[in-house]
Order: sequence, then structure tokens, then C-alpha cells
Amino acid sequence: MSAPYDLIVIGSGPGGYVAAIRASQLGMKTAIVERESLGGICLNWGCIPTKALLRSAEVLHLARHAKSFGLKIENPSFDLEAVVKRSRGVASQLSGGVRFLMKKNRIDVIEGTARLEKGAPAPKVFVKGRDGKDTPYTAKHVMLATGARARDIPQAGLVADGRLIWTYREAMTPDVMPKRLLVVGSGAIGIEFASFYNELGSEVTVVEVMDRILPVEDAEISALAEKDFRKQGFNILTGARVENVKAGRNVVTADITTKDGKKETREFDRAILAVGIVGNVENLGLEALGARIDKTHVVVDGFGKTGVPGLYAIGDLTGPPWLAHKASHEGVTCVEGIAGRNHAEPFDASNVPGCTYSRPQVASVGLTEAAARAKGHDIKVGRFPFIGNGKAIAMGEEQGLVKTIFDRKTGELLGAHMIGAEVTELIQGYVIARQGELTEADLIHTVFAHPTISETMHEAVLDAEGRALHI
Repeated sequence: MSAPYDLIVIGSGPGGYVAAIRASQLGMKTAIVERESLGGICLNWGCIPTKALLRSAEVLHLARHAKSFGLKIENPSFDLEAVVKRSRGVASQLSGGVRFLMKKNRIDVIEGTARLEKGAPAPKVFVKGRDGKDTPYTAKHVMLATGARARDIPQAGLVADGRLIWTYREAMTPDVMPKRLLVVGSGAIGIEFASFYNELGSEVTVVEVMDRILPVEDAEISALAEKDFRKQGFNILTGARVENVKAGRNVVTADITTKDGKKETREFDRAILAVGIVGNVENLGLEALGARIDKTHVVVDGFGKTGVPGLYAIGDLTGPPWLAHKASHEGVTCVEGIAGRNHAEPFDASNVPGCTYSRPQVASVGLTEAAARAKGHDIKVGRFPFIGNGKAIAMGEEQGLVKTIFDRKTGELLGAHMIGAEVTELIQGYVIARQGELTEADLIHTVFAHPTISETMHEAVLDAEGRALHI
């Protein structure tokens, strides 16, 4: 049997590889197991390559509106193959970067598919390599960071075939630009792809079973996003259900029940299923170990402990929010606990920001207005539109809004919600404020640089007190 490790991490996504690096920094002999590509879904098929695609769409949008900036660009167009090639190149570069980090931090990379068996002080890890052979490894601690994958709903006829009915993987590497595209689901993944394909000329239909798009966001922000998307040409059906999707020779047919109960069948060239994700819990041997699994996710406490001695789990595998930065932070928290650097408080998901990189962007942290009221808070709400911000106007990005929610009695920042240009960058200011338990008064007395879009953040805080200066 191979020499024992202090920690074996299964899965090299942003949760797994970051956890492995932190373990190495703390002096732990560490190995990481990966069955596909280093960096996991995020670097190879998720967060990063989608942003590369969206950046191409953004540049195309700016080129098409060059005249409004006093510039002349005649008939801007795109090369789909080149757009996809650039995206894949970015993914490849970053995956190579993770390999470099593993080498730099003296982390052993074990290529293959892992499964677990009972052992002490932690489960034994068996890795099946490309040659089909199982190799056993032992460690004092084992961490699962196997992530999640796109969800199919066979009972509703929502099953990807990889040809005409896509998951995010196929949607990221299209061989043709569909004239008519169906997007089932309007969470961040669905809306980002809808935004990309709409910009490149597809006639996009988004179907959402909930009563509004981006349903986890604040209702006011969702409404503004829907209004903007419709203006761009999106066909949006909320409170609707896709009952069945079938792939023919060249077209996809979808049975759709609309909000008013009307049933209709529509044809599309391609369909993207963005109806959620499921944890990669299969074939790991978790049931035999006694790990608790709830709706395809491993149940853990706030420190990554599964209840099985020596076994931990982090990231998408453990449930929402399904975000790379949440996984990374969980990984570090878990490793530091293993190393004896115990955190006084468990991981708090309420301070994890959510970002949607569509046009316009959407970002948020903390409670929505409805959730704050439901929890019994007496709240104050501040709002500031981008139209009152000089930098936004100069950039030609005057459509946007920042919304803040405070507890009236304590001044606690309960939540912040944004829509507009670069809000995925701006949201971190409010995340720091929540993490540092800054109050409304602290933010009011903070100096924001001028001219920056971040001034909208200050004004939204001031507005909660009726003190906004530029509206």
C-alpha cells in the first residue's frame, strides 16, 4: 500500500485544490485525486470559460454601439469557432496553472476515479487509473470535493442528449449558432447563457417555473432584470412549465404549459437545460461508510465534518449555494479545523455573495427585502440608480440600481442587491461590510473615490437615511 498521507482530497475544483494548497501550507503531506482535468468544472467547464464567452459578447455589444461613443466600426460580426477557441484556451491556461500550483506546493496529483472503503483513522481511498487498475492509498483525513453536475428531470422529459438538448458543457462549445434557442431555467447559469446567445443573434426563449426570473434574487432586482432582458429581445415565460423536450433530426420540440394553463408545443433549434444541479455522490461508497446523504448532497456541519471518522466534504457536494468561492472558503475552513486551528464560528453561507454575469450583471449578499421582513426585522431600505452616477453615465452604463437593507434598530446591513455594469466587482464592498459587522453609520462615514460607480453604494446607504445627495 502507498505511503500514508495526512490528507487526501478527492476532486480538484476550486474547493479541492485550494484546500490542498492550504493543507500543504500548514505542513500536511497532501495528495489530490482527479478523474478529469485539474481545476474541476469551474475552471474547465463553468465559471471561467463562460466568462470568456460573455466577454466576447460584451465586446461585440460595445462594437455595435461604437457610434454612441463617437467611434466608427463598420458591420461588427463574430467568428463562432474563434470565440469558442478563445474560451477553451482560457480554460486550458488556468488548468495548467493549477497543475503548477500543485507542483509548487508539493502536492501529489493522482489521476483516476476514487472510491472509499472502511478504514481507520479515515476511510481507505482506492483510485482506478486509466489502465483500469485499483491502487489503494491511506491518509489520516479524507476530504470529498467531488462537486456536482447538471440536473436531468426524466419524469418531466428534461434529459440532455448532448446533440440538440444541451447542458452547460455543450452550450459552451457550440458548433452552430442556433436561430431559436430554448433555455429551461432562469437561475444564474440559464440567464448567463441566454445573455450570451441573445447577444450573438439567437432568438432566445427562457422558461421559468417560478413567478419571476432569477428567483433567488431580491424581487425588485429580478423585475428590473426581466424588463431589461425583454428590451434586449428575450422571450420570457414565468410561472410556466416545460413538460417535455424531444430531439428530432434537426429540431427540438418542447411542450410548454404557460402561466394561464394554456398548453402549446414549440420548435427550437437547440435547448439548454439549466434546471439545477445534483451532487456527485454516486460510486464513492458513502452509503457503506454511513455518510448521510440528503437529496444528492452530503450532510455536513459548519466545519465540513460528515460524522464518519476522518471523512469531510465541502463545496457543491454539500449543497447550496453552489458557488466556487463558497467551496474555496469551506475548504480552507475545513483544513484549518483539521490542523487544529479551530474556528470559533462555523462557516456562514449568509455572507457568500451571488453573482450573475449577464448584461446587465446582477449581484447580491445577505437577505432580500422579503426575507428580512419575514424574519421580523424592522427595516430601512435605500436605493440609488446608476443614472445619478457620473462615472456610469460617462461609460454609457446609466441603467442600474443599488439597493441596501438595514435593521432600523441596530443599523446592521441585512442585505445588498445590485443590477448594472460591474456590480459583480462592486458587491465585495458590502460583503466586507457584513463580514466586519459594519453598521449603517460606519458606511456613511466611509469615503468612496470619485468618479467611480462604487459611489452608488455610498448613496444607497445614505438613501436609507433619507440623505442621498445626487437624486
